[in-house]
Amino acid sequence: MDWTLLTVQLLNGLQLGILLFLLASGLTLIFGIMDFVNLAHGSLYMVGAFFCATLTQWLDSFWLGLLLALPATAVVGILVELIVVRHLYERDHLDHVLATFGLILVFDTLTQMIWGPDGQVIPLPAWLDGQVSLGGAIEVPTYRVAIILTGLAVAFGLFILVTRTRLGMQIRAGASNRKMVSALGVNIGLLFSIVFVIGAVLAGLAGMMIAPITEASIGMGNQIIIVAFVVIVIGGIGSIKGAFIAAILVGLIDTMGRSYLDALFKMFMSAQNAETSAPAVSAMLIYILMAVILAVRPSGLFGPRGH
Repeated sequence: MDWTLLTVQLLNGLQLGILLFLLASGLTLIFGIMDFVNLAHGSLYMVGAFFCATLTQWLDSFWLGLLLALPATAVVGILVELIVVRHLYERDHLDHVLATFGLILVFDTLTQMIWGPDGQVIPLPAWLDGQVSLGGAIEVPTYRVAIILTGLAVAFGLFILVTRTRLGMQIRAGASNRKMVSALGVNIGLLFSIVFVIGAVLAGLAGMMIAPITEASIGMGNQIIIVAFVVIVIGGIGSIKGAFIAAILVGLIDTMGRSYLDALFKMFMSAQNAETSAPAVSAMLIYILMAVILAVRPSGLFGPRGH
């Protein structure tokens, strides 16, 4: 076995898992506390990427662009919550799906009107655009290491927020029984707004972090949001810990499957059949994992009884 390649692929899987966590953590808070199905969460991921690209080009600094794009994405989240989302809290999930699917179309159209149909490239500073040696022949891009470290820092910050602060206590209580929280005098409307904006900023941050690798493009959040929903179902709706563990699992399974399934299949089928079937099976692996988890524990790994 090529241990160098294995190590690199494990790090790639960890990076994907971290990005999925940034996206899924906000989504699981919104779904778990507000019982709101937000298909447009991926659009905020896209908006964050475009804001970061534009501000980076204007200021000629990736870090300044990223830091300013965060509050800009928060403003978009506030506007979406005020204008659309808060009017849907008492409606059923079908209305949530229809309204937020409409928001996806609106965001994609507005993005094309403002930025045009082409993607936006985000240049990295020289000190991030290199390689880090991990010993021996193992070298990984510096920026991928930065993504992993940033994601871990955000995960730690979210853990502190949810478990050690008054707001976190209200968030956890809201996820368990929002009617009781409201009856105890908590401004549930304000809590919902704060949670939605936190989710928007986290989604935007994920978009900002991936855009220097893939570029900011229209509709970039529409595919990854499906995987983010898989993550929160596996981890348990409303659980930050569950979202983190499930995101890492999904990232590693997806990356390792795409890297090694064809070699595994070639052991008992022809090379042509292996190369044809391996990509299809690797794309199914995370959904198979979700089905297994739901069969064993319908509430997810860290559902309501797993906190």
